[in-house]
Amino acid sequence: MIQSKAQVEAAVERFETLRREVGRVIVGQQDVVEQLLWCVVAGGHALLEGIPGLGKTMLVRTLADALELSFSRIQFTPDLMPTDITGTQLVEFGPQGSASYRFQPGPIFGHLVLADEINRATPKTQSALLEAMQERTVTAGGETRKLPSPFFVLATQNPVEQEGTYPLPEAQLDRFLLKIHVTYPTREELKEIVRRTTSSESYRADKVVDSATIAELHAFSKEVLVSDEVLDSAIRAIMFTHPTEPEAPELVRRYVRYGSGPRGIQALISVAKVRALVEGRLHVSWPDIRAVAVPALRHRLVLGYEGEAAGIAADEIVDAVLQAAEARR
Repeated sequence: MIQSKAQVEAAVERFETLRREVGRVIVGQQDVVEQLLWCVVAGGHALLEGIPGLGKTMLVRTLADALELSFSRIQFTPDLMPTDITGTQLVEFGPQGSASYRFQPGPIFGHLVLADEINRATPKTQSALLEAMQERTVTAGGETRKLPSPFFVLATQNPVEQEGTYPLPEAQLDRFLLKIHVTYPTREELKEIVRRTTSSESYRADKVVDSATIAELHAFSKEVLVSDEVLDSAIRAIMFTHPTEPEAPELVRRYVRYGSGPRGIQALISVAKVRALVEGRLHVSWPDIRAVAVPALRHRLVLGYEGEAAGIAADEIVDAVLQAAEARR
């Protein structure tokens, strides 16, 4: 429980330490790093999307290096089976020939799990993550086992237009707190990347934050206040993503088939609280909502055929929704 201003300042400093350590290794991509750290403090899962070679996997590995948490990596491929993720029952034979079963945990039993190129596996294998991401448990061999706490799935995916990819089902997308777009580096960032990766020096993050600190930051973020005015505006924005809403923007009514549900507003508020906390405030403002809305909502909108054909971007629709909500404040 927050009892003094010094605790808030210490929380800000710890977050800044983590941000600085990750930034010491990762060149550029400040927005991507910031959104990934919000997600970790909020206790949610993140989906990073970008073309191959932009450093998505390296970013997650660097974050794992900076956190004192167990780390495991799952490389998703078309022939990956669900038991390769969750684990399986092994048969063991005793000295007298008696058989017994032993559960061999899969790589999902880690604090921080990198699901690399998640959309290269079949939908059946992708769905093996559903229970783990929502319930923080794994059911195998008729027994349900708890995953370690904290537990994060940080997944990377290539754009679905690329060959050999399977689109994630909406139910799984909805379980990611944020969907983060990784973009091309700038000219100067590209120059620095080349310098670092072709020299004899190696860059690796040190462990600067442990699980107790993550848990404390998470608990503090839950104490950040949200006024009725800000909450009403955020809910209005969620309602405006529904094509059946009479006051929804034209873009939504024309191009969206399904809008955001309860997980959308939960993500919006929980991440906005984290943003407010790491900026040293104990109340959420509308700029917090605006800053987190695109990564929190872009993957929760399902476009209709007309929207797909017209090439409408979900980010454009979220922006229209926010403008409509702001106009009615």
